[in-house]
Amino acid sequence: MQVTDQRRLRNRDLSFTVMGLGCAQMGNLYRLTSYAESLGAFEAAWDAGIRYFDTAPFYGYTRSERRLGTMVTDRTRSDYVLSTKVGRIMVPDDSVGAEEDAYVAPLPFRPVYDYSYDAIMRSFEASRQRLGVYSPDVLYIHDIGRMTHGDRHQNYWDQLTKGGGFRALGELRSAGLVKAIGLGVNEWQAVSEAMDEFDIDVTMLAGRYTLLEQDSLDLLDRCHREGVGIVVAGAFNSGILAGNRKFNYADAPADITARVDEIEAACQAEGVIMQAAALVFPLLHPAVITVVSGARNAEQIKANVAWFEQEIPSSFWTRLKDKGVISADAPVGDA
Repeated sequence: MQVTDQRRLRNRDLSFTVMGLGCAQMGNLYRLTSYAESLGAFEAAWDAGIRYFDTAPFYGYTRSERRLGTMVTDRTRSDYVLSTKVGRIMVPDDSVGAEEDAYVAPLPFRPVYDYSYDAIMRSFEASRQRLGVYSPDVLYIHDIGRMTHGDRHQNYWDQLTKGGGFRALGELRSAGLVKAIGLGVNEWQAVSEAMDEFDIDVTMLAGRYTLLEQDSLDLLDRCHREGVGIVVAGAFNSGILAGNRKFNYADAPADITARVDEIEAACQAEGVIMQAAALVFPLLHPAVITVVSGARNAEQIKANVAWFEQEIPSSFWTRLKDKGVISADAPVGDA
């Protein structure tokens, strides 16, 4: 598989390269990242043939959108696919601290959750201004779900379903201001509930269909049947599949590290790099159209591309299934 390969949404005229660049690091996720580093990552991705780029107002409290906009607008608009997100209004606030929500030196705009019709329209317009792009290709509802919002979930879900949030997305799509709409979440259950409510086209699912987690398999099968594309993010599960022993943004528990040790043993036996397996595995499911990989600089994106394009023997996947490391029902056909 090559990063330049493309997969098309079944129900919309939109195709994605099978690897995309996630731009949270452009917002100084976890540490300061210079503009030069961010530009290096973007240019290395472009030179490798990656043409899908994802951002969000939340990343760096608008910094990521601003940085990415300066880069993509130097390219021919028809040559790339761009996604951003709604669900938070970024309110000017000079009390924003030196580090907020894992972003270092965030810009002075405080995120306030709001999934109502008016808020989505305002957020979309603000993103267009920051990006310098008239029509982003994909618009995701960002971070909706019961685990995310706890006892506030029903309030926010009502904003989407009764307060016009989904209606706003539909109007933007009907007007041709975006080509596809969906969710950008790390809770697969929220995707299932959204599909029951509204005609979505695509979902960015972070960390829930990986070498370590396939609980969302039934959802992916449903998405394949109904033509909803899946964009997989967080394929390294916060980094444990890339060697840092972090899982879901915290120290990995013993049962997870034990499974990673089994994967590492299979990699050694089959001559496979674990990071390569982590990036390729999600794409073996027919619902998945692309895997988004974050990178802070050119060196990281070059490494990701090299891992992605490594040949992985079918015996490797068979070995993982035989040991019960991945679901017996997970598709592992030709990569």
